[in-house]
Amino acid sequence: MARTEYDTEMTEGTGEGAPVDPDTPFRVMLTMRVHPGMEEEFERTWLRIGDGVTSHPANLGQWLIRSADEPGTYYIVSDWVNERLFREFEQSPGHLEHRRMLHPLRASGSMVTGALLAYLPGAASKTVAAPSPAAV
Repeated sequence: MARTEYDTEMTEGTGEGAPVDPDTPFRVMLTMRVHPGMEEEFERTWLRIGDGVTSHPANLGQWLIRSADEPGTYYIVSDWVNERLFREFEQSPGHLEHRRMLHPLRASGSMVTGALLAYLPGAASKTVAAPSPAAV
């Protein structure tokens, strides 16, 4: 789908899909494939620099997920107050430095984004806590 001037003004993303409401929480989902043998260093580096993301006032939280199916593949999920504030963070010197630190470890990667529309908590969500960084 071609990007229109309206889409460009209303969204700061790729221009694909419907415009995102400026007050809608925004999710970023990265897939990173790490060079073989660099997995532990990637995990350590990600944890070390993670505070640079989670300390940003617009960040709602982020998760690092190691694929159970594809060795050396990780998924990073990050939630933001809205798309505009995420895009501002994405261009910040701190974020660019974090990307520079992870780049040598990465074989390839991709990013998709979207507006959070609904959350349906499961029955176990009241009794199971998310793992702490120390447990990763």
